[in-house]
Amino acid sequence: MSELAVITGTTHGIGRVTSRELARAGKTVIMLCRDVTAASVVRDEIVRQVPRARLEVIHCDLASLASVREAAAAVRRDYPPLGLLINNAGMVSTRRRTSVDGFELTFATNHLGPFLLTSLLSDHLDKTARIVMVASRIHYRGALDLDAVTDARYRYRATAAYAQSKLANVMHTFALARRMAGTGISVNCLHPGVVATNLLPPWLRVIKPLFTRDMFDSERGARTTLHLALDESVAAVTGRYFDEYQLPRSAAPLANDVALQESLWNRSAAWTGAPH
Repeated sequence: MSELAVITGTTHGIGRVTSRELARAGKTVIMLCRDVTAASVVRDEIVRQVPRARLEVIHCDLASLASVREAAAAVRRDYPPLGLLINNAGMVSTRRRTSVDGFELTFATNHLGPFLLTSLLSDHLDKTARIVMVASRIHYRGALDLDAVTDARYRYRATAAYAQSKLANVMHTFALARRMAGTGISVNCLHPGVVATNLLPPWLRVIKPLFTRDMFDSERGARTTLHLALDESVAAVTGRYFDEYQLPRSAAPLANDVALQESLWNRSAAWTGAPH
């Protein structure tokens, strides 16, 4: 496997820990982040902790399709094929907002941006590469109503918007794994647990009541991502959903609906201009 890893959302939480541990494992880590200044601070912190770490920062705002295209072009231009692609970044807006491209912001950031990024990098992967999608257990509560992504007349509820975006992450994983079957490239998704920070951001306060288990710190929350990225025991596993204890679990029935997966894929490709 190539030692090159691309990861989104590394300025805090499990993304920061994942980047550090990938670097510790000898990977060259390309951090795709909206806030380049904050990402550079994280990069310098990791280098102090792991002196031999190799990390680069590229600007990427997942809510902007143009920014995703620029970031993917930079990766393709400046780096050899990837061994790892980790779609880690995520957010939820507490009120209805739209992306620069006119899509509901939570869905745009959590699904459409990663969908386009993955599509643009899918032919720039090593033959044994791994794609890891950080989803969430909240996808079990999700419903897919794609008209709400573009129609502001729909009533907006933050928890429903977040659950829909995470359901889309799981469905994207399964549809992509099916397309990658036989290539040697694995595609899996996970629930990292609910990760506590010193100051919970508003979006996490919104979804915290939906979870009943204890919250993890960032170190604990990164374990399943790192397991899927690095552990040899899952090198040949693909198209699965893993829980916060690194165990494969059954995803929600909706997530396993192949016709619905294909509907989401086709609409996402049309919205983003991604190649089919």
